[in-house]
Amino acid sequence: MTDAPPSRDPNSRSGAVEQTGSVPAGVTGEHAPREARSDHLDADPTDGRRETETERLDRNWAELLQELRVTQTGTQILTGFLLTLAFQPRFADLDAFQMDVYLALVGLAVLSTALGLAPVSLHRGLFRRRAKKQLVEGASRLLNLTLICVGLLISGVALLIFDVVLGRTAGIVTGIVSAIVLAGLWLALPLSTRPRDD
Repeated sequence: MTDAPPSRDPNSRSGAVEQTGSVPAGVTGEHAPREARSDHLDADPTDGRRETETERLDRNWAELLQELRVTQTGTQILTGFLLTLAFQPRFADLDAFQMDVYLALVGLAVLSTALGLAPVSLHRGLFRRRAKKQLVEGASRLLNLTLICVGLLISGVALLIFDVVLGRTAGIVTGIVSAIVLAGLWLALPLSTRPRDD
């Protein structure tokens, strides 16, 4: 007479894991429950988000890419405008000052474009090297430099146009006012709205 099979709890399932935080042997990495991962700690418990450091870096990188797309669009428009000026009939009428300003603006446009594309090259160099933190920090610095160049570019274009149309004084005043407005919107405004620690 054979022994009866051991009784089994009808509420249990074969191979099921109790929700006690334990992980079956061999289950690691992305297949492991969130609580069992080594990077499960909240990167910043005070920001209202439940995300690991890796998830936070991925989100920051995606936000930087969106900012770079906007910046590159503006840079491309200004660069295209400057390049077409050289083929206009009145380009030969520019005086020495206007020509110097124009060449400086072309240089700024090239530099802005190079800085805006640099994060792509940085991503290629650090791809699959577990360096997302360095990638995000480097891209952020490059974007700040890009904004500085684009701000100077916008102010310079305004200076050149008003100088050609209305005269030297109007051009210089417009360039200075444009630089002040951009500094207020791009620098003073973010600093003034930044949350302060209690």
